[in-house]
Amino acid sequence: MKPNRSTPLGRALVAPFVALLAATWLPWLGGCAQPARTVAVEQLPQDHLFLATREAATAATEADRLLEMSEPMRLYAERVLRDPGVWRDRRQALIDALYFKHGLQLAYDAEATRTAAEAFEARAGNCLSLVLMTAAFAKHLQLPVAYQQVLIDDEFSRAGDLFFVTGHVNVMLGRHGAPPKGDDAQWLTIDFLPQSELRGQRTVALDDRTLVAMFLNNRSAEALSRGQLTIAYWYARTALQRDPHFAAAANTLGVIYQRAGHLEAAERALRFVIEREPKSASAWANLARLLRARGRPEEADAAAARLAALEPHPPFHFFELGRAALREGDPARARDLLQRELRLQPQQHEVHFWLAQAYAALGDVPAASRHLGFAAENSPTRQSRAIYAGKLERLRSVMQQ
Repeated sequence: MKPNRSTPLGRALVAPFVALLAATWLPWLGGCAQPARTVAVEQLPQDHLFLATREAATAATEADRLLEMSEPMRLYAERVLRDPGVWRDRRQALIDALYFKHGLQLAYDAEATRTAAEAFEARAGNCLSLVLMTAAFAKHLQLPVAYQQVLIDDEFSRAGDLFFVTGHVNVMLGRHGAPPKGDDAQWLTIDFLPQSELRGQRTVALDDRTLVAMFLNNRSAEALSRGQLTIAYWYARTALQRDPHFAAAANTLGVIYQRAGHLEAAERALRFVIEREPKSASAWANLARLLRARGRPEEADAAAARLAALEPHPPFHFFELGRAALREGDPARARDLLQRELRLQPQQHEVHFWLAQAYAALGDVPAASRHLGFAAENSPTRQSRAIYAGKLERLRSVMQQ
């Protein structure tokens, strides 16, 4: 394995850092000149609104233990990874354990963001979880570690009326005893996306504190999707405490405050994001919704106009139109609308699933089977993959009759 080559684990492992939108979302790439900032990060926490000592302590403890090795991990490292043999270095042994079937046999599962030890125990995780597990092993083996955010197109998912945008991170390993990051020839990238999806993509270096903030922000979003506002608050608040420049956590706080009815605090958090990332479509979407709820329609319209300039069609726009067309008995129109959504979200499993239904209604069973297969392949959790796989099996049995 040559240095500086991406090593995929398998199918689209993309759920490293989550975000929330007007039904909730939160990316964080901004740009251009910015006006003077009026909201300081110290103004965002409102601990008196979410008094919960246990939840606060849990978030802080998890932040400190992300890379902690469990005893089973240490035993595995010493038995399999520590002495890889004369022809391989420790990095290659770790790659083999991650990638090959005789190794850890990892599965992609975005249902929850896990610590390194949790990902090892489950033998599953999203990209961020698997990066943490890889980094924990590497540090145990005294290998230098560096992290990167990969600038791929955002992917969206939903949980009830919450929308999430997902980015991607990977991890780089240096040789044992190598100098600090700088000489690319000494570093090897481990990625959990197929190489074809990464070719030509730019990356941004991440420091440890941002990676920790990403983990906490994911935990917050997951708690929010379960309606656990107090838990969500303390994770997002701790994320911002660990990295005050991580605007995604402030956007999450804005959504949490809005859901809890603290509209002034929500607006302050969203304006904090916009001052730092004026091109954050998620923050503008959330702000437009908030201003309308606060009875300020002119400001809401202005925010909506900024959002429309950044993103003419919101996530799942054509998807919802396609589903409506299918319900109205127009599968041909549904197919066309869902294909438009698929051009925006080529790996979105829900879109593939509904497109399969449109093709089935049109009598194109092979196309329906193909898109059901794509739905299963791109599904973010093991449970949904099993559901799609069952539907695909039943459809194929019909095709063989």
